[in-house]
Amino acid sequence: MLEGKTVNLRVIDKDDMDFELGLINNMDLWGEYNGVEEQISKSEWIKRIDNPPPIWTITELKRFIVLKKDGTRIGFVSHSINLDKQVEIGYNIIPSERGKGFGTEAAQLMVDYLFLSKNVVRIQATTNVKNKASQRVLEKIGFKIEGTCRKSGFVRGVWTDSYLYSILREEWREPKILTKTA
Repeated sequence: MLEGKTVNLRVIDKDDMDFELGLINNMDLWGEYNGVEEQISKSEWIKRIDNPPPIWTITELKRFIVLKKDGTRIGFVSHSINLDKQVEIGYNIIPSERGKGFGTEAAQLMVDYLFLSKNVVRIQATTNVKNKASQRVLEKIGFKIEGTCRKSGFVRGVWTDSYLYSILREEWREPKILTKTA
């Protein structure tokens, strides 16, 4: 468990399956800035967890549940590492808990964890050019915008642009929130 001030991150396990499946199948969670996730049944999800489809470019993918201090599940954050050693994070908080700083803290915890545990020099994230809230999260935790990825997302039937953000190890320097792993 990665412990923060207002949230903790815990690696997703099978006990989280119903929550995770509810997030995946919740159109409101993905909002107007993200593509609609594939709708999936519980039996299909169990098969996918037990036998994940091959992802040729990703060498590591780890997903964490975001928990409020009282143990309430409010979202997820993940990181992936590809064959070129590029590290990318992603995050999503349930709509009723957005705007309270939980997403910012979860993303900062993930950045702290990655720089403390992995030999990486750069972490990146992308966000829809219209998603000001996600851009604020990344900028608050030290990410810098690198540029625009044109027509990089398919959102509700329309190709959209996204911004590519990154933070370098030397810009990070030391943990901002992560003080303890349990």
